[in-house]
Amino acid sequence: MNKLAQLHAAIQGHSVRKTLRRFLPVAALALLLGACAGNDEQEDAFVRDIKQAYEKAQISLESGNYRRAIEIYEALQARFPFSEFATQIQLELAYAYYKAGQKEQAIDAADTFVRENPTHPRVDYALYVKGLTYFDQDKGALEKLFRRNTDNRPPVDAELSFSTFRRLVERYPASPYAEDSRQRMIYLKNRLAAYENSVAAYYLKLGAYVAAANRAKTALEEYHGADSGAESLRLLIEAYEALGMTELAADARKVLEQNFPDERS
Repeated sequence: MNKLAQLHAAIQGHSVRKTLRRFLPVAALALLLGACAGNDEQEDAFVRDIKQAYEKAQISLESGNYRRAIEIYEALQARFPFSEFATQIQLELAYAYYKAGQKEQAIDAADTFVRENPTHPRVDYALYVKGLTYFDQDKGALEKLFRRNTDNRPPVDAELSFSTFRRLVERYPASPYAEDSRQRMIYLKNRLAAYENSVAAYYLKLGAYVAAANRAKTALEEYHGADSGAESLRLLIEAYEALGMTELAADARKVLEQNFPDERS
C-alpha cells in the first residue's frame, strides 16, 4: 500500500462519530423539556414529549436507523421552528442526513445553519459536516468496490471538500474538528495535485504544451507539498523544453534536484 493509500485508510478508520458527538451539550435535553411546557394535551404523544422524541432520535442515530432519526428531527424542527433548541436540531439533522448518505440535504442543512447563524459557536461543526459529506462523495461506490484509480476523474467533490475544510481550519484553528480536517486536507491535496498532473500529462501527449505547463504549475502552487510534487516538476520541465523555454526548464530542474534529490527528470 502506497503512502497516499495508507493515509486514506487511516482517515477512513478514524472515529468520526466520536468527534462529531462532542458538540452535543448536556443542556440540550433541558432546553427540549423547557420548550415542551404548555403543550396542548391533544398534541401527538411524541411531539408533546420532546424529551422522549429527542431520546428516540438519538437511539435511532446511534443504532444506524438514520431514516427514523431524520423523521423525528424533521418533526421536531417543523413543530418548534423558533424554539431555543432549533439550532441544535438543525445540526443534528445535518449529521443524520450525512450518515444517511443524503448528500444534498446534508449540505443544504449545513449551509442553512451557517447562513442563519453566522456567529453561532457551532458553525465549525456545520462546516465539518459539510466537508465530510463532500469528502465521502469523492469516492464512488464502484471505485470503493474495485479500488479504481481516481486520478483521471474530475475531483469536483474533492475540491469542495478541500475548500470547506480549509475554511474551517482558517476560521476556527482551535476547533475540536480542526485537526481531523487538516488530516483530510492532506489526502485531498494529494488527490487534487495528482489530477492536475494527469491532465498535464494528457496535454503533453496532445502537444498542448502551454496548457500542460499551466496545469503542472497549478499542482505545484495550489497544492504545495503534495506527494506528487516531483512528478509535477518533471511535467513542467518537459512542457518548457517543448516550448523552447530552456531557462525556465533549467530552473525547474534545479528545484527538482534540490527538493527531490533521489528523483531524476
